[in-house]
Amino acid sequence: MATEPVFTYAVEKSRDDLGNNVTTIKCHGRLVNENASRIKEVIKPLIVDGGRIIIDLGELSYLDSSGLGALVGLKVSALNKGFCRLELENLTPRVKELLSLANLTKLFSS
Repeated sequence: MATEPVFTYAVEKSRDDLGNNVTTIKCHGRLVNENASRIKEVIKPLIVDGGRIIIDLGELSYLDSSGLGALVGLKVSALNKGFCRLELENLTPRVKELLSLANLTKLFSS
């Protein structure tokens, strides 16, 4: 019997010096096909609130193409809304490599 890949997250809300919303989502485990929808369910409602959303990937042990697709979709949603800045933080070498191979480095640097 296969076990489902474990993905957990913690949400921290704060405000910057100007009083704008800052939400940090600290990801842990494996962001893969079986659970990629979970990160979308958490972050999509935050995009509407505006402000800055930081996705901290420092504790992510694995990311597959579905997980990467979820992150790209969230970034595009944030860009389309125009009042939300979504950023990736603490990228592991594996995530940096995936972004580079997929030509997505520029997308996440904006």
